[in-house]
Amino acid sequence: MTMQKKTARPSSVLALARTLKIRHHCGWGLGALIGTLLLLSLLAGANFEAVQRFYVAGQVAENDVIADRDILVEDTQATKARRKQVLLLQPPVYDLSLEPYTLFQGRILETLRGLNSGDHKSGPDGPLQRLIEELTPAVADEVLPELALREVQAYLLKKLLPQIRERMAEGLVGDIRSARVGRSGAIIRNLDNNTEILRPDINALPDVQSFLAEISSQIRQAPSLNPQSRRAINILLSATMPASLTLNREATQKRGAAVVATVEPVYYQIQKGELVVRKGERVSREQQIKLQTLYKSAADPMRWTTAGGAFLCSLLLSIGFFVAPSGKPGTPLRCKDMLLISLVLLLFCAGAKGVDLLGLRMDSISLLNAFAVGFPVAGAVGLVAMVFAARRYCTMGLLLSFFCMLMFRADFPFFIYHFLAGMLATWLVTSAQSRQDVVWSVIPLAVGQALLWCATALLAQTEAGELPAQLAAVAVNSLLSLILLFAVSPVLELAFGYSTRFRLMELMSLEQPLMQALMVTIPGTYHHSLVVANMVEAGAKAIGANSLLCKVAALYHDVGKLSYPEYFIENQFGGPNKHDKLAPSMSSLILLSHVKKGTELAERYKLGQEITDIIRQHHGTRLIRYFYQKALTLGEKPRESDYSYPGPRPQTKEAAILMLADSVEASSRTLADPTPARIKNHIDAIIKGIFSEGQLDESELTFKDLHFLSENFQRILTGIFHQRIAYPEAKIKDAAQSGKGRPEGRGAEGKAQAGGKPGAPRAASGAGQTPHSSAPEAKNPSPPVPVAKETEPAQSAAPPETEQACNAGGRGQ
Repeated sequence: MTMQKKTARPSSVLALARTLKIRHHCGWGLGALIGTLLLLSLLAGANFEAVQRFYVAGQVAENDVIADRDILVEDTQATKARRKQVLLLQPPVYDLSLEPYTLFQGRILETLRGLNSGDHKSGPDGPLQRLIEELTPAVADEVLPELALREVQAYLLKKLLPQIRERMAEGLVGDIRSARVGRSGAIIRNLDNNTEILRPDINALPDVQSFLAEISSQIRQAPSLNPQSRRAINILLSATMPASLTLNREATQKRGAAVVATVEPVYYQIQKGELVVRKGERVSREQQIKLQTLYKSAADPMRWTTAGGAFLCSLLLSIGFFVAPSGKPGTPLRCKDMLLISLVLLLFCAGAKGVDLLGLRMDSISLLNAFAVGFPVAGAVGLVAMVFAARRYCTMGLLLSFFCMLMFRADFPFFIYHFLAGMLATWLVTSAQSRQDVVWSVIPLAVGQALLWCATALLAQTEAGELPAQLAAVAVNSLLSLILLFAVSPVLELAFGYSTRFRLMELMSLEQPLMQALMVTIPGTYHHSLVVANMVEAGAKAIGANSLLCKVAALYHDVGKLSYPEYFIENQFGGPNKHDKLAPSMSSLILLSHVKKGTELAERYKLGQEITDIIRQHHGTRLIRYFYQKALTLGEKPRESDYSYPGPRPQTKEAAILMLADSVEASSRTLADPTPARIKNHIDAIIKGIFSEGQLDESELTFKDLHFLSENFQRILTGIFHQRIAYPEAKIKDAAQSGKGRPEGRGAEGKAQAGGKPGAPRAASGAGQTPHSSAPEAKNPSPPVPVAKETEPAQSAAPPETEQACNAGGRGQ
C-alpha cells in the first residue's frame, strides 16, 4: 500500500508528460537520446554489403554465393502454372432453362400451322419464311411438302416433341467439345428453381448432335414414315433444335478468380548461410531466381521499413527510462544521465555494426555468427548497472539487445541470449562488494552465458559444425565484459562524475582523507555515522534500495560538522556547551550550516552527485524545534523558516532511509532504559512523526517499506544497547588482593580502573563519557562509544543535539 500523501498517478498521457517534464531535468540530453535512436535506426536499415555478381541460368559460377539472410523467393512462373492448373480444374457453370424449348415448340407449331393454311409464301417475317431462308429455297421445296403430310405432323407432335422436352429438361448442351474444356465436370444451375447440381463426369452430358443422331435412329424404325418424310424431319430438327444448357462465362470467371486467389505463391526458402551456387556449378533456373532476389536486396542502399520500425520500437522501449511499471515518473533524470545513455548506445551498437561488416568481409557465415555471440552486450549492461537502478538498466539491456539484433541481422534467440546475459551480469555486478568479487564473477558469468547459449542454440537450430566456435565466443564474451567493467568505470567516474560501485567501495576505505578527518577531528560524529551506516545498510537491503550508496552516504552525511565540531554535543565530551552563551538564532544558524558545509566538502572531495544530494536532503525541511522553542521562551517572535533546514525533502529512497535512521539513532540516546519494547515504540514514534511532517512525500517509500525499516532499525539498535552481566563483588576483591606484593602505584591504578576506590574519577560522571569498567556499565547500560548522555538537558541550558529530540525524538544534526 502506497503512502497516501504521495502524488496520485497521472490519469492521462498528457498529464504524465507534464509530470515528466516537471520532474526530469534532461535539458538537451533528451534531444541527444532521440537523435541517437534515430541514427542507430538508420544504421540498422543501411546496407553496406558489396553487390555480388549476378549469374543467369546456364552460366558457370566463378565463385561461391552464400545467402547472408533468410529470404523467401517467389517463383512467379511456377505460381502462374499452379494457378492455371487450378483454374482448369474449376468446373464451368452452365445455366439450365426450359425457355429455349418453349420457343422451339412455338416455332414448330407456327411452321406447321403455316403449312396447313397454305400461306407459307406470305409474311416475310413469319416463322415459315425464316425456315425457308435457313434451309435455302431448294431444300425447302423438297422438305416442306413432306412436313405438310398428316402422318408426319402427327408423329412430330405426339411422339417427338414430348421426348425432346424431357431430354431438354435434363440438360442438353450445344457442343460437347466446348464443354470438355473444364475437364472436371460441370455445375448445372437451374434457373427455374434456383438449384445447383455438380455433374462430375463432363462426358455424360448429352449434346444436340448426339441427341439428333438418337432421334434419327429412332424415326428409322417408324413404319408410318417414308424415307423422304424421315429426311424432312431430320432437316427440320437440325435447323431448329436449341440447347437447354448455356455456358455462363461471367459466373465461371468469377468463381475461377475466387479459387485462384486462394492459391498461395510458390516460394523458395533461402536460409542464412545457405550455399546458393557453388563455384564451377552451372546455374539452374531455380538458382537464378534466388540470385535475383539476393541481388535486388543487396543493391538497395537503405531498408526504410527496417529503419522506421526500429525507430518506433526504440522510442517505445525508451519510455522505461522515465516511467516506472506503476506509472510513476521515477527518480529524476539529468542531462548527463541522458548523455551517458546515448553514448553507451551509440558506441556499442555502432560497434556491433562494425563487427558485422568485418564478418561479412571475411566471407564466412560461421565466423560472423561467432562474432555476434561474442559481442559483449552483457558488459555494457553491467556498466550501466553500476550507475542506474534496476528499471533503467533493464531498459538499457532491452535497447542494446534490440539494436544489436538488428545490426547483426539476427532473430529472436539472439535477442533473448544477450538480454538474459545482460541481466546476469547486472546481478553479479550489483551483488559484488569489492573489485575482487567482480573479478571472480567471470566464472559464474561464463557458466551462466554458456547455459543461455545452449538454450538459444536449440531454439535457433544451430548446426553442429558451428557449436565449438560459438562456445569459444561465449567465453570471450564473458572476458570482454569483465574487461569493460574495469576499463570504462574510471572513465564514467572522471568524465561524468558518477559514483560507481567501485568508487563507493573506495570511499568506504579508512585511508580516504575525509574519512580520516572525521575519525580524528570529530570522533563522536564518526561513531554516530558508523551506527547510522549499519542501520541504513540493513534497511536498504530489506526494501530493495541501493544499500552500498546508503552506507557510504551515511558515513559522510555529517561531514559538515568538521567546520564547527565543538558546537555539537557528541563532540564536546563533557566540556562546556558553547550554545549556553549564544542566542537561539545563532545556534540554529550553526546547526543549519553543517548541511551546507557538508555539501561543499562533498563537492571538494568529489564524493559524487548522489552522495552530495543525500547530504543536502538528509534533514529535509525539518524544524530545529529546541532552539525555536527556546526563542519563544525568551519572548522572541521567531519565524519557522529561520529555524528550518533549507531542504529539499528526500527525493529518493536512499535519502529518506538516511533521514529516518539518523533521527532514530540520535534520539535513541535519550532512552533511560533501552529495552527492546521501548526501542520499538521509540522507532515507530520517530518514523510516524517524520511521516506526519510530510518529509517523505517526495520519496518512493511505501508503508510496507516503513514497516521493514522499523524492524531492521530495531534489530540494529537492540544489538547496540545490549545488556551485560555485572562482575560479582568477590571477584573484584580477589582481583584487588592479587595486587598485594606489587608496587603501590600499580595496585592503586588497578583499583581506579575497576572503580573500587571511592575517590577515583569516573569516566561516566558529569563528563558525559561512557565508563570503561564493567560494573558501572551494567548498572546503566549504554553503547561502547566515546559519547553518552549527549542529550541530557540538565548539563546545559541548550545542548545543540537535544533540540531535535523535541522534534519527534530526533537530533538536530
